Amino acid sequence: MHNDISEILFSEQDLAIRVRELGEAITRDYADVAGDAGIVVVSILRGGAVFTCDLIRAIDLPLEVDFMAVSSYGNGAKSSGVVRILKDLSTDIRGRHVVIAEGIIDSGLTLKYLLKNLQSREPASLTVAALMRKDTPAQADIPCRYIGFECPDEFIVGYGLDFAEHYRNLPYIGVLKPEIYQ
Repeated sequence: MHNDISEILFSEQDLAIRVRELGEAITRDYADVAGDAGIVVVSILRGGAVFTCDLIRAIDLPLEVDFMAVSSYGNGAKSSGVVRILKDLSTDIRGRHVVIAEGIIDSGLTLKYLLKNLQSREPASLTVAALMRKDTPAQADIPCRYIGFECPDEFIVGYGLDFAEHYRNLPYIGVLKPEIYQ
């Protein structure tokens, strides 16, 4: 365990098993509607990149992957409340079945904004696959069809999630010691 981590919430093995289960569920749910074009998996960068890579390998359907970079954090520990699209999709999602792959739903405000934005592009369907949903009191109401884990309201890092661009490469999800981010 890294010295800045107080505890491991989800081990590398926990993550592998759960992501495989999510991929199998998406395969079942879209098998009859994906067609030759398949689904579009939209990875939310940067925190969702590791999750997305593992998730798409667990989906047994034709698919296309695209990426969006959306920010409301900067280098802080709390959301700034201002959502910015830093990188938009290259793919036209009109009439396509879209699964947003998100590393974590925290306040949900960024994802709520993103869902509204993507819905305006007229996809056939739009759903969310989140590796984790944080148990926070004031979380926005986000319809999330696929959730890997519910997690406590702690500052967590690893498996793509960061603090100030550090810890993304940890193979597990861990709680960052408060003295690191305060």
